[in-house]
Amino acid sequence: MKVVFRCFPEWEALLPKPVPASDALPEWLKSMPAAVHSDILGAEVRTAKHCVPFIDALSRGFLMPLAADVVVSDSNFSWDWDLPPPSQGRPTRAPISFHLGEQVTGTPFADSDALAVKFNNFWTIETPPEHSLLITHPLNRPDLPFRTVAGIVDCDHYSHGFVHFPARWTDRSFTGTLNRGTPVAQCFVLPRGATELLFETLRGEHAQAQQETHDAIANEAGGYRHHYRARR
Repeated sequence: MKVVFRCFPEWEALLPKPVPASDALPEWLKSMPAAVHSDILGAEVRTAKHCVPFIDALSRGFLMPLAADVVVSDSNFSWDWDLPPPSQGRPTRAPISFHLGEQVTGTPFADSDALAVKFNNFWTIETPPEHSLLITHPLNRPDLPFRTVAGIVDCDHYSHGFVHFPARWTDRSFTGTLNRGTPVAQCFVLPRGATELLFETLRGEHAQAQQETHDAIANEAGGYRHHYRARR
């Protein structure tokens, strides 16, 4: 499966590129301990560093990066980034812009204390035919001072328009620099088509398979990883 990114020639050498999420795992994951002492159990317990589904959520799909350093102070945003005008059109050259708070009136995102920002993207994105792009906040990343709003774009058709990423700025106390390359959205390519839901009871061979699965997970550390996780 191929995803094609395009930008104006004048910008190619200046823009950070989208990256596979597996190539940009957060530093806290790399440095976190694999086991810690539990006061409740009085013994060592394994941490989320051993949880394959947790790690896979962090490492699947691709990440869209913040285009330039953005300095944040008292909810003011500034940047020093001299992106040249392209040879055609008049697209924005600001790495971040804003939505009106009123635009989310009536939704759970409505919050008078949280800014509605938009991370601007400078790459067009083309997905394979009959595939859409799910865009969401980087998974398992509550450490980021914003929450990107999820959306789905049919990037097989809308393959030459710029898709931007609205978000709520949630950390009003954040002061400092949001660095160029910070992941602002995590994207997954999805096949289109209706999903049919079927409901059954666990009987016969399915009941036996459920018991075997339960035993494999319960009796062996890393049972899911060793027996059920698909090879990457």
